[in-house]
Amino acid sequence: MNKLIRVSYYIDGFNLYFGMRSKFPQLKWLDVNALCNNLLRPGEVLSECNYFTARVRNNPDKEKRQKTYLDALATTDTTMIYGKFYSKPIECRRCHNSWPGNEEKMTDVNIAVKILTDAMEDKYDKVVVISGDSDLTPPLRALKQYYKDKRIIVAFPPKRSSFELKNIADNSFTLGRKKLADSQLPLSLDNGKGYMLNKPQEWN
Repeated sequence: MNKLIRVSYYIDGFNLYFGMRSKFPQLKWLDVNALCNNLLRPGEVLSECNYFTARVRNNPDKEKRQKTYLDALATTDTTMIYGKFYSKPIECRRCHNSWPGNEEKMTDVNIAVKILTDAMEDKYDKVVVISGDSDLTPPLRALKQYYKDKRIIVAFPPKRSSFELKNIADNSFTLGRKKLADSQLPLSLDNGKGYMLNKPQEWN
């Protein structure tokens, strides 16, 4: 009997979110664990679905929508790994005016560390990175150098791509509408504590 191929997914939450917002905004209520399962091929089994993100700040409406979504993901078999979200002034180089801005930190580092430590613990045979961030090229290069038996796949979010990632991967593709549409959370679901979580109206 052939041994099943263990597949682990590493999802860059913000990269995926902004890619979907730009092309499929009505599909942001995404069950990432279901997506991982829907992307499996015959002979493969899901080892782990890892979702990397940071909690937004300084915008109560966005904070509420994100909290609802993350609470919904927490009801699925998804490993959540958090970075930081910092306030950072943005300055116009031409007029030197500035305004409040935000910057996400640590996500690419967290993804890199998890990919390599999981390889050390032999948790997967195949790694799928869902991101278009070229900063993830060095850890994938290291993975290819030291773990030659591990296959590397990059799944680009809509309207996101990277030549560097595509070049280092054994294969790559862009997430299409059907896979995303087939992997939506229920419009309303119980958080496990008797509280109902509903898809934000702004995401319809």
